[in-house]
Amino acid sequence: MRPLFLVLLLTAAPLPAFAADLLLFEARGCYWCDRWKDEVGDYYHLTREGHAAPLRVVSLDRPTPPDLTWVRGVRASPTFVLVDRGREIGRIVGYDGEQAFWRQMTGIMGRIPAPLRHRIAHPVP
Repeated sequence: MRPLFLVLLLTAAPLPAFAADLLLFEARGCYWCDRWKDEVGDYYHLTREGHAAPLRVVSLDRPTPPDLTWVRGVRASPTFVLVDRGREIGRIVGYDGEQAFWRQMTGIMGRIPAPLRHRIAHPVP
């Protein structure tokens, strides 16, 4: 089922392009973090979402990077936080499988404010 899902995902309508990051807050030994990396992380960067919001991994086992001290309330791993220009657009707490992740990610990407929406000129192959 994964190849079909990936094909459908990669051929979907273009997403808005904006200066964003998808932050993955993870902790050492996190089973669900490793599962996400195995099921989604290997190809996330190839997706429209991955191009619009590149992944940045943040360890909960280390001090918060200075540029992210404004991100509050991350208490579980994995927690995915979509950020744009210093503000949070949305978050996904936990990982409940590949399809659930993409459903939630689609919802978060849809929250991008209208003034920031610019179409990606060329879809990702």
